[in-house]
Amino acid sequence: MTSNSPKRIGVLTSGGDAQGMNAAVRAVVRTGLHMGAAVYAVYEGYQGMVDGGDRIRPQSWDDVGSILHRGGTIIGTARCAAFRERAGRRRAALNLIRHGIDRLVIIGGDGSLSGADEFRREWPDLVAELHQNDEIDEQTAQRHPALMIAGLVGSIDNDMVGTDMTIGADSALHRIIEAIDAIASTAASHQRSFVVEVMGRHCGYLALMSAIAGGTDYVLIPENPPSEGWEERMCELLRNGRAAGRRDSIVVVAEGAHDRAGHPISCDYVRQVLEERLGEDTRVTILGHVQRGGTPSAFDRWMSTLLGYTAVEEVLSATPDTEPQLIGIRYNRIRRVPLMQCVELTRAVARMIAEQNYAKAMELRGGSFTEMFEIFKAMAEASPSVTPPTRPRRLAIIHAGGLAPGMNPAVRAAVRFGLDRGYTLLGVRGSFEGLIAGRIEELTWGDVEGWTALGGSELGTSRNIPTVEQLYAVARAIENHRIDGLLIIGGWMAYKAAHTLYSERDRYPAFKIPMICLPATIDNNVPGSELSIGADTAINAIVEALDRIKQSAMAARRCFVVETMGRYCGYLALMSGLAGGAERVYLHEEGVTLKDLQAEVEHMVESFHDGRRLYLTIRNERANPHYTTDFMCALFEEEGRDLFDVRNAVLGHIQQGGNPSPYDRILATRLAAHCINFLIEQLERGTTEGAFIGLVEGKVTVFPLSRMAEMVDWTYRRPKEQWWLELRPVVTAMAQSRGAAEAPGAT
Repeated sequence: MTSNSPKRIGVLTSGGDAQGMNAAVRAVVRTGLHMGAAVYAVYEGYQGMVDGGDRIRPQSWDDVGSILHRGGTIIGTARCAAFRERAGRRRAALNLIRHGIDRLVIIGGDGSLSGADEFRREWPDLVAELHQNDEIDEQTAQRHPALMIAGLVGSIDNDMVGTDMTIGADSALHRIIEAIDAIASTAASHQRSFVVEVMGRHCGYLALMSAIAGGTDYVLIPENPPSEGWEERMCELLRNGRAAGRRDSIVVVAEGAHDRAGHPISCDYVRQVLEERLGEDTRVTILGHVQRGGTPSAFDRWMSTLLGYTAVEEVLSATPDTEPQLIGIRYNRIRRVPLMQCVELTRAVARMIAEQNYAKAMELRGGSFTEMFEIFKAMAEASPSVTPPTRPRRLAIIHAGGLAPGMNPAVRAAVRFGLDRGYTLLGVRGSFEGLIAGRIEELTWGDVEGWTALGGSELGTSRNIPTVEQLYAVARAIENHRIDGLLIIGGWMAYKAAHTLYSERDRYPAFKIPMICLPATIDNNVPGSELSIGADTAINAIVEALDRIKQSAMAARRCFVVETMGRYCGYLALMSGLAGGAERVYLHEEGVTLKDLQAEVEHMVESFHDGRRLYLTIRNERANPHYTTDFMCALFEEEGRDLFDVRNAVLGHIQQGGNPSPYDRILATRLAAHCINFLIEQLERGTTEGAFIGLVEGKVTVFPLSRMAEMVDWTYRRPKEQWWLELRPVVTAMAQSRGAAEAPGAT
């Protein structure tokens, strides 16, 4: 290999498999080729590195085609005892050098990543030994003085400190919630109790988040064991729920759960306690490896793609002095953190648990983990029979704008939190039209039972918001029903309605009550929140449709133009393009020109001449008023002639349907808790602020309604700042191989 040869990158997966690993491998290969590097896959993890031969293979662009939707890892993973020995690592170094590889992207858990770092530190000595043994010549040794590495965490447990999410965790949560939803329906039919065991030896993430998203009654996690006498407290909570009308009871147990003395808590023990103390028919379900399997979620596809892209940037720019980095995600942004610092902190959590220092273990897990644990406790312990004060304050919940999956979990959480604080909760049916018509009713603990898993909107919603002429009627309704605070759940129209009410306070004193907007829109186009409730569910629906479209297209040479919702906001189009493997995404934010279309036609024709069978274009519904989906299809079909077929797919309202994803359920619960706290704090202080709430850089943030005007583009109904637009170059790198260098033969 000459000095002018491209840099060579190796990629391997190691440890337990996790959904999304294939997306990361695809991203590493295509990004490397796009940036002019040669990329090799190391098959069967470290074992393949030790074995060498055809287990280290050059990768072409098409080698990683059609793998985004596949679970597991196509390049395999295996435990390797030989790599733990220095002799094995020396053979691995020799095999890499024979292929000219001195840059590695490792996708695995803490053991795999720490093994890679040890290999990196030994590399200079290993190379020297290989030279001394005449296995490589001096020139070859000088060309490979150091090993540069970057680590991605593949682990469904989400147990690595330094990243908010690990590859596979979201998909595992999907599997668990599918199971809990199914269990809940059969449990309710027979009025049974179920104990569900999920994975998580030292990490309670899956258990805690599935308990919140599944609306379960009790959860046991390793980081925060229950206090002495927990058995009776658990039974009391389940007993109260049954008394309030609940027909099923579900307890979630992490496989590493134990009590404060360190004694394991098994599912069978929990079952025995429930049967003996409650006299209930109780069943145990151990989910096991189904949590690792299946199609990766949309999040695991696009997140893993971003991680793989960044890992290639990292190793290509690294020098022998560069400290190895873990590439993770923090607040929806890619984050580089010193690799071994993350590994050590992760192992420290397990050590703190073993030493029964649970406060420190929770601290190391992070603030959001602790916050969600407290939210679950508050939800689980919210009494269904709170005695209200003599004159309870009345909080109303109303929907406005388009439907978003996750509205029902938000209402359920708000009602449970509000009732627990001694407030009366009112549900307004039919949005603002229902408010004017007086379709308002008190909501009890049992009224919202089971709403966590429900799609749609049980209270109903409408895009019709009060006109100037209707403001008086709205004010009278607020007065007549003695509404002291207002929670408005919805999208753009909900925010516009709240802003109008706030702006008209001087004319209508009835509007001088605390009010807050909770973001719920699949368009993800409201200010003050990087993610809205419903958007994750919509992207999963789009990606599921894309998977089916791509399967249908593989039988013929076909181009598909898929239109997504979003109005003037391209979030759904871009993120589904990343997760679905689109060749091109058209956004209103970027616009569409005839030059763009001409370039795409030329690329499309060239691709099909080279053997392509499918070409996928995604178009935001309002990307351009003239270059419509039909226009694009007609253009592509005319230019393609007999080379390929063209079809369109306008996905429409399937994007608003379906049960909410685990993420949307969790976000809805989290934001609803903060909304109720805001309204109660306002009432207790005697203030009447108007606000909107959201998730900004991972933190729940409250903005005054008075700031809304300065944060939005009123013409195009979207925030002025949209974080996700920074991801556009990744779509290009995944779709276009221009400038790519095919991996040359071994030297």
